[in-house]
Amino acid sequence: MNSETKILPLLPLRGILVFPYMVIHLDVGREKSVNAIEEAMARDQVVFLATQKDAQTDEPGPDDIFQIGTVAEVKQILKLPGGTIRILVEGLARAKICRFITNESYYQVEVKQYSDDIQKSSEIEAFMRSLNFQFEQYVKLSKRIPPETVVTVVNLDEPGRLADTIASHLTLRIEEKQELLEAIDIVQRLEKLCAIVVKELEIVELERKINIRVRKQMEKTQKEYYLREQMKAIQRELGEKDERAEGEDLRRKIAEAKLPKEVEEKAIKEVERLEKMPPMAAEAAVVRNYLDWLLCLPWNKSTRDRMDIKAAENILEEDHYGLKTVKERILEYLSIRKLAKKMKGPIICFVGPPGVGKTSLGRSIARALERKFIRMSLGGVRDEAEIRGHRRTYVGAMPGRIIQGIKQAGSRNPVFLLDEIDKMSMDFRGDPSAALLEVLDMEQNNTFSDHYIEVPFDLSNVMFITTANVQHNIPRPLLDRMEVIYLSGYTEEEKVQIALRYLIPKQIKEHGLTKEMLKISENTVRKIIREYTRESGVRNIERQIATICRKTARQIVTDKTKKIQVTTQNLNQFLGSPRFRYGIAEQTDQVGVATGLAWTEVGGDTLAIEISIYKGNGNLTLTGKLGDVMKESAQAGYSYIRGRACELGIEEGFFDKQNIHIHVPEGAIPKDGPSAGITMATALASAITGRKVRHDVAMTGEITLRGRVLPVGGIKEKILAAHRAGIKTLLLPKDNVKDLDEVPKKVKDKINFILVDHMDKVLEAALVEQEYSMDFAVSPVVPPEVYQSAVINDGGTPVPS
Repeated sequence: MNSETKILPLLPLRGILVFPYMVIHLDVGREKSVNAIEEAMARDQVVFLATQKDAQTDEPGPDDIFQIGTVAEVKQILKLPGGTIRILVEGLARAKICRFITNESYYQVEVKQYSDDIQKSSEIEAFMRSLNFQFEQYVKLSKRIPPETVVTVVNLDEPGRLADTIASHLTLRIEEKQELLEAIDIVQRLEKLCAIVVKELEIVELERKINIRVRKQMEKTQKEYYLREQMKAIQRELGEKDERAEGEDLRRKIAEAKLPKEVEEKAIKEVERLEKMPPMAAEAAVVRNYLDWLLCLPWNKSTRDRMDIKAAENILEEDHYGLKTVKERILEYLSIRKLAKKMKGPIICFVGPPGVGKTSLGRSIARALERKFIRMSLGGVRDEAEIRGHRRTYVGAMPGRIIQGIKQAGSRNPVFLLDEIDKMSMDFRGDPSAALLEVLDMEQNNTFSDHYIEVPFDLSNVMFITTANVQHNIPRPLLDRMEVIYLSGYTEEEKVQIALRYLIPKQIKEHGLTKEMLKISENTVRKIIREYTRESGVRNIERQIATICRKTARQIVTDKTKKIQVTTQNLNQFLGSPRFRYGIAEQTDQVGVATGLAWTEVGGDTLAIEISIYKGNGNLTLTGKLGDVMKESAQAGYSYIRGRACELGIEEGFFDKQNIHIHVPEGAIPKDGPSAGITMATALASAITGRKVRHDVAMTGEITLRGRVLPVGGIKEKILAAHRAGIKTLLLPKDNVKDLDEVPKKVKDKINFILVDHMDKVLEAALVEQEYSMDFAVSPVVPPEVYQSAVINDGGTPVPS
């Protein structure tokens, strides 16, 4: 077999392979490929065609192209709109890429071209005859190749050309075609092609058998349809009931349902479609299911609201203690409803920590209004179809959960609770929060369109109530459509009353006990709240009461005891040792430790800020999984203290010689926000000057570089947390004075509030007067007796931190 070397422009092919002697049109659009064709036309019109290994690759490299391809001649070129050109090429011979010649404008390769010069032998002749026969059979069975092709193939005497021509007409994968192209040896090529043609013959034969079977089945179905139509004609002649009875029954139900005009027209149209279908058709079941949904929805059914304001108020008071703002809002709605007969349902969002009664409040509102109650949890919902439903084209399609809830209620004006609206997410299936925009918009929800129902449904009479733990997770467009009511955490007194009035009677009843069997005093409830729970709501309190009830039930059953009294003295026998320390957050005044206040999605909490100072080169380290805002707040506090070094009596050059470490326990919990600014600045001033921070003082506020104290949020929750921790004095930003109106009077009476507008007042109120002499080797401003931690320096001597 002869070969010669050439340098040719390369045209990479995607999803196609060209054999020698094959004539084909190719559309060329990539810039480098177009340049390669233009270069070939400028030379001798010869180009090298090689197939890409991956058709998706736009810029193939040497490793992305098969090494063996076809040398081809460009016979014709036609420029198309958009910069694409169409060429007609004819394969000339096989060739192998020897090396790639780098060229930025087009690909150019050095190839070794092979020729098919070979002496015919008996083996080759046998292969050729076998191929001719098998190809004839393939053409007869497949019907995809014109019969004239067989005449052309039979007249070919060259074995290589015969193999390439037959291969180009077979429906093969690119990998199989490339394998034949890479068969340089003609005998090997003929042998591989024979095996492929035999395999293709078997596949074509199987396809033929399948087609015959399908055709027979279709003929059977058509025959059954014809006979069924004849039966219908005979039944009509005899006056017997036929399949049209179903259609008449559906028409009667549609008339009785008194549907809106648009819905009725849609239903009638679907009934007409159903009558034209064979009863056993798959589409018939889909239409029947759709009509069932249309007829089951409460288009005109609604419940009558309870207009007795006093009775509704008594029900709300009976179910929930406190929550004055929410109860007033519901009674206001009822009052307006009594005056204005036609009024759209309000859309309210309850935002508050877990366990404060958001979900149960929705149920109580429905009871007060005498409406049906539907609850839908949105936690983890990430598919838009959960809200709007699926289109009927999908198998097993159903309406969304909004329409399902309306059907379940059997009324078009229920109280619909969308729970955990801040826990929704989104993925490739859509954004459910975007679908809720129409549901929770009073201007749009009177024509809510579900993908399955396909006709508008009026949701304007539904009272939608949503709940969330935090507001910032709710998308802004959605939040803008809702009236937000904040439910803050309960005070200790409120928790005591809730436990005595609601939780204890409920748990006694659920555990099969009676009031005479179990007595829990008020002081015992207080101890449970103080030492066994730490939360904004009352869920853990209810769990502890349930634990007491279970142990009581066991004692009554096993010890035959008839009455059990739970007191503060024997409480640990039921609940074990106390889990929390009630009282002062810190037991003693300390240097470098200040108590701050945090606001989380579960309510307020105290936050300890710790400072450690040790020898170094002036670095500031922040730990405790702090967010960016909190880190910047710490940096601002550090800069303020450093700027006031002279006034605070700090030695010049102190900050260049000492490293400062600020840590906020607990380290595994993420923290962020600016409200700990003055707390960190106070702890820094304490650690550097050696003055202790009062242990009964807590503080919150944002600090500026000039020492101003700015207002922060969550004041009520933070004050309740300080009260729970036994804090006596609380430093608040002066501009937050308006927030004190929301704090219960009993809590305000037990805390001394100091309103501050500058950091100097914070330090004056929080730091204990200096008690030590200022004579110390490392820093004259730190007393020798005070150590934040025993840190060992390189010389082995403990230094203060």
